[in-house]
Parts: sequence; C-alpha cells; structure tokens
Amino acid sequence: MYKILIIEDETSVRQNLLELLTYEDFDVIAAENGQLGVKLAQKEIPDLIICDVMMPELDGYGVLKTLRQQSTTATIPLIFLTAKTEKTYLRQGMELGADDYLTKPFTRAELIAAISSRLKKQLAIRQQSQRRLDDLRSSITMSLPHEMRTPLNGILGFSELLMKEADNLSRHEIFEMAEGLHKSGKRLHRLVQNFLLYTELEMIATDPKRMKNLQSHKTVFPSMALQKLITEKAQQVGRYTDFQVDLQSPCCVQICETRLSKIIEELIDNAFKFSISGTEVYLTSTSVSNQLMISLTNYGRGMTAAQIAELGAYRQFERQLYEQQGSGLGLIIAKRIVELYGGELCIHSKLGEKTVMQVVLPCI
Repeated sequence: MYKILIIEDETSVRQNLLELLTYEDFDVIAAENGQLGVKLAQKEIPDLIICDVMMPELDGYGVLKTLRQQSTTATIPLIFLTAKTEKTYLRQGMELGADDYLTKPFTRAELIAAISSRLKKQLAIRQQSQRRLDDLRSSITMSLPHEMRTPLNGILGFSELLMKEADNLSRHEIFEMAEGLHKSGKRLHRLVQNFLLYTELEMIATDPKRMKNLQSHKTVFPSMALQKLITEKAQQVGRYTDFQVDLQSPCCVQICETRLSKIIEELIDNAFKFSISGTEVYLTSTSVSNQLMISLTNYGRGMTAAQIAELGAYRQFERQLYEQQGSGLGLIIAKRIVELYGGELCIHSKLGEKTVMQVVLPCI
C-alpha cells in the first residue's frame, strides 16, 4: 500500500483529500502546515507528497526546497496544489524540483491520474536501482573468484607443505609458513569484508529509511581510536617516519566512528600502496564553515584526469604494469561512504608527481 502525505492548511480541502485517497486504498497521513509537513515527511518517508503552495509559516516552495536538500527525502515525488496558474509560479516550482501541478479546483479523475503517473515513474526509478543492484551482484559473482585466487593459493600452498613436510621442517620454517598462512587469511578476510561492505552501501543508497538511520550518527574527529588507527597503519607497512600528521582542533561530524575510520583507513592504504618508501605522506585536517576537510597527500605515481573520472568499483588502473593486488574497491568504498553522509571526496593528481585526496564532511 502506497503512503501519501497531504500538506494543506485549508481544513476542508485536507479532509476531502484524506477521505478520497483513503477510499482509493492509499495509506494517507496529513499535516496542516509546511513545518509540520516537513517533519512528518522526514519521519514517515512517504511514497508521494501532495502539498499546497500558499501556506503560512512555510509555504510549498519552502517545503520542497527543504525536502530536496536532504538525501532521505530528496527523491520523494511532490505534487503542488495551487490556485495560481501564472507561468512564473509554475516555473519556480519546477526549478525547485516539483514533479507536477494541480490547479484548484480539480476533479477526482485529475487527482488520481496525477498520483498514478508520479507513482509509476517512481516505480520505474526503483526498478532501475534494483537493476543496478542486480548488476552489482553479477559483478561480484564474476570478480570474487578471481580476486580470491591469490590469497587462497597462498593458504593452500603453505598448508599443503605443512601436511607433507611436517616431520622434516624446522621450527623456523614452520613459523614462516604459519606467518604466510596468517597474512593470506587476513588478506582474504579483508577482501570479503570489502565486497560485503560495498554491496551494503549500494543497498543503503536505494533505501530512504536506511539512509535516514545512517545519517543519525555523529562522532568527534579526531577520536583517540582514530589516531591509534592512523599510527598503526603507518607502522604496519614500515612508513612511520614517512607519515606526517597534522589534525587540528576536534569537531563533531555527522557520521559514525566506524564509517569514518573506514574512510581514513582506505585513503591511507591507497597513499602507501601507490608511493614508495622514503617519500612523504601528509594527513591534515581543518574545520571551515561547518565543514570538516581531511586531506591526504602522497608523492607517488599519480593518476590521469581520465582515470579519476572513471574511478569505480572493480577497476585497477595499469594493473599489468604495476601488478597491484586486491580488488580495487578501497577508494570507491571511501567515496561511497562520504557521499552517503552528505559529503564529497575529491581527487587532485599530477601523473608521476603527487596525488591529493580531500574529504569534505558536514559538521554538526
């Protein structure tokens, strides 16, 4: 059953719409002014909104502008009700993103036709999103076996040697093989986790209710846990002396700490992976105009403008030349998380010289 929100300050019109649409088997909710309508839309996430234009406190244009600025309500179809037919008013609403207009007075047939048209269009959009998810699952099905091969070969090779030569191996040789097994196991575990995470992020992006829940979290940057992660990542690859960190005063960011840590982890991994030991890597942060800006700079091989534009999942540029291992999901996962939290990830790079990755997230 489709849920429809009516925002109308005239009691008689609101009641008539409630009765008519309830009779048509819609789940109908209503608000008597724009401010209440926005709150109800954010809480209920309706399938469609019918909104009067001229209302006190917050008019229909203000309602539309507010809803379009928030990811959880940005794609909800909205039909305006208005007594004004001048082209200037129609154009103003369409420029803000209105989906349709009904001029008062309107007939039952006109109302139902407008609603049906908008819901059919919204269904087509959801089906397209579902196709994207299906394509993603197909890509994972095809990519996962290939990406798993290297760590699996390591696990199988070392375990086979241990089984065949257990009686002839020294303690040191056994330790080295166990270490190899552990590294391959960790790599395989991270690979699987990244595939699952990317799938989850794509599913969240198509679900307004999950998006709303996602954006209800907040954390302080930089937290102690995040600073510990930054130090550990540099030590793990022996680049501690290369890594320069300058994180300014703490600020509260609209993102959960786990997701924020994942962003930083993937950006640091990328910076170390594509720059050689001995070259400096800089991690800095600053808070400007209610935004947290995090920048990571490395002096490695860089990326072309075309490569940056084509950044996507399951892509590794110049893999045959550089033989980089892994699924290539790290950057796209970081980018997707940033976008889901209303931020932006920008890459500025000069081939053969340096790459700067900048994350911008809203502060609270």
